[in-house]
Parts: sequence; structure tokens; C-alpha cells
Amino acid sequence: MALERLIRLISTNQFKNGNHIDVDGTVFKILEFQHVKPGKGGAFVRTKLRRTSDGNVIDRTFRAGEKFRSVRTESRKMQFLYADGTDAHFMDSESFEQIAVPEPTLQEALRWITPSSEVDVLFIDGEPSDVQLPSTVELSVTEADPGLRGDSVSGGGTKPATLETGAVIQVPLFVEPGQRIKVDTRTGDYMARV
Repeated sequence: MALERLIRLISTNQFKNGNHIDVDGTVFKILEFQHVKPGKGGAFVRTKLRRTSDGNVIDRTFRAGEKFRSVRTESRKMQFLYADGTDAHFMDSESFEQIAVPEPTLQEALRWITPSSEVDVLFIDGEPSDVQLPSTVELSVTEADPGLRGDSVSGGGTKPATLETGAVIQVPLFVEPGQRIKVDTRTGDYMARV
């Protein structure tokens, strides 16, 4: 009981999307969970978890009431400096302290971040591990095939476009290089011209 007071434990009935838990020494973020009470046998919790070390998503089932170490998380505003192929580099805007986070763990987030932009870096147990993005970002289109005559805002169809971050997404036919567009960071979908 004394150990339980020192290490904050979280039970499966306290799960919330976005919580971080320690499962067998590995830190995971809870993406989804579902409590299941079958007619026969004990209740269990079906989860979808993202491993914070490499971003892999796994499905895992736990017994109802099972306990895990709750992981302390903190978010800090930082400026994204650059990615060098190995690490992504960030700078604390107040202390000017620079940190490096392994690029593979941030691969999805880096598609939507431009150098010098302010982001929230997530620290897990004091170590930088993830970037929390806003739900939408505004980016410039650097490459896109020319639109055809008669393409209008109401016309259907899409074409690939390369954004300033290097991400390639599908955009309507009327979008041209040099225009700024709004993109949904959760799905990678085009939303509107800005």
C-alpha cells in the first residue's frame, strides 16, 4: 500500500483517451478504449495504444480493474528549428535551451510543421517525446499540376499538391502553387484556401 502511494497507479476503469500509461516498462498513449462485459467470463477492456518511443500503434486487451503506473506528462511551448534526418531540433522560447527528439517518433507531426513555428512539445517523465499539433494548420502549396480551364470552386476532382513541409496531399483542381491552404492535421485532408 505504501508503494501505491509513491507510484500513482491508474485502473482500467479510469482510462481516458490521451492518458499515458506504463505497460511492462513501456510508455503508451491511450488512443481508444472500450469496456466489454461478456455474458460469460470476466469483464475486460479492449484498447488501441500508441507506443511513445516509436509511434507504433498496437491493440491490447486488459482484465477489468488491472492497474498501471500513470505517467507524468507536461507540455511546453517550443520553437521548431529544423530536422536533420536523424533528430528534430526544438528551442525553448524562454530559456533558449535546445533539445533533440528522434525524427522517427515525430514522423507524422513533422509533415505539418515549418521551421520557426511554435509547437507544444510533450514531455513524458521529463523526457521530450511527442509534438501536440493544432487540429488545422495553414501551409503554402509549392508544387501542383496546373488546373484545367473551367475548373471552379464548385467543380469536382482532385490532384496531388506538395506543401512547403514536403507533405503531398490531394487538393481540388483549382488550387495553384503559391496559394496558402488550410489542412486538417489529423487526417491530412485539404479544408480550404486561406
